[in-house]
Amino acid sequence: MGSTEATRRRLTITVDAYWRGALREAASAAFSADSYMGETLNFETSATFFGRLIGQRWRLLQVLQREGALTIDALALRAGLPAETIGGDVSVLLELGLVEQAADGRLNCPFADIHVDMHLREAI
Repeated sequence: MGSTEATRRRLTITVDAYWRGALREAASAAFSADSYMGETLNFETSATFFGRLIGQRWRLLQVLQREGALTIDALALRAGLPAETIGGDVSVLLELGLVEQAADGRLNCPFADIHVDMHLREAI
């Protein structure tokens, strides 16, 4: 099964071209916090976000959240996808830190909760 209550990690995904300012704010808040505040993954543009986190990758994340650590073959089976087609998706998820790989090769989504915070604004 997925993460236990004691090890629950939270991720907020943001889309913000001004990521340096947001990073400074997050660091300041983290230093003054007395408990875990969660983690943040930022994309500079919505095009980058949507290009990297396509529907099939969300599906793989959901399976890993629900099932816990799985081999790539078991992940593909549970997601209803051919194992040979998800290698690229898994590579992107690993690169982004949304999935971790254990020494035995099993994949795991370390986040019990993933929140996407995105605003669509008129260009200035």
